[in-house]
Amino acid sequence: MRRVDRVACLRARLFTCLPVYYLLTFPPDMKRDLYFSKPLMNAAGSLGFAPDPRDFENLGGLQLGAFVTNPISLRPRQPTAQPAVLKYPGGFLLHTGLPNPGIHAALKKYSAKWSRSDLPIIVHLMADRPEETQQMARMLESHENVMAVELGFAPLLADDIILMTLEMCLGELPLIFSLPVEQVLSLGPRLMQEGAQAISVSAPRGSLTMEDGRLTTGRLFGPALFPQTLRIVESAAKLGAPIIGSSGIYSKQNADAMLSVGALAVQVDAALWNPTLSF
Repeated sequence: MRRVDRVACLRARLFTCLPVYYLLTFPPDMKRDLYFSKPLMNAAGSLGFAPDPRDFENLGGLQLGAFVTNPISLRPRQPTAQPAVLKYPGGFLLHTGLPNPGIHAALKKYSAKWSRSDLPIIVHLMADRPEETQQMARMLESHENVMAVELGFAPLLADDIILMTLEMCLGELPLIFSLPVEQVLSLGPRLMQEGAQAISVSAPRGSLTMEDGRLTTGRLFGPALFPQTLRIVESAAKLGAPIIGSSGIYSKQNADAMLSVGALAVQVDAALWNPTLSF
């Protein structure tokens, strides 16, 4: 089955709900390798769109193996009208709307900083629409020091759309798929068979009530998430999936535990906002 036929078949299923049978293929040769000199990096959304030496000075000279950008979409996104930070035992909920300048403005503003960086850059793309994601991925292939693309998805996005995104975005840059814990084991192995380079664990979503009674939904952060993430990472590693552990990592001991159960690397998120923590 040709690649174009398979993409058309996946598209058809979205509208007809007819069964689809997938042809498993070996990953194509990548022009760039996914290699980490150190198995520690920041998670998307934690340190901005480009490395800033001042951030690392404030974090005690933290040494990373790669820098992951904030999420970037095709078009600019404004902050949510009602941002929120809501605490719960063991963590907090963050609702921002994922503001960003859009891919065109981001490349104009940050690509030179990426190329001058001592750290290889992993660009995190908001991958809700396969055609738009393909366009962004192709744009990144010509930029120096971009090591890989990490793809993040909207909650409850259908497996078929994620598989279509993989098929359409295969190219020069290695693809890392950021999946919620619910999809790491069910979808991750298929993505690896089809050409993804690695799987990362995305921050889970949740809802909390504000003081005025309104329900707010957002991403969850905090050390209370670590036990669940560690279990998922261990299970994925046993299946042979290159897995990047993230979510709930708040200490060097947490990071070492992730690596000990088979993680390829670890991503640290909100812990980087606390200068008293050490890795």
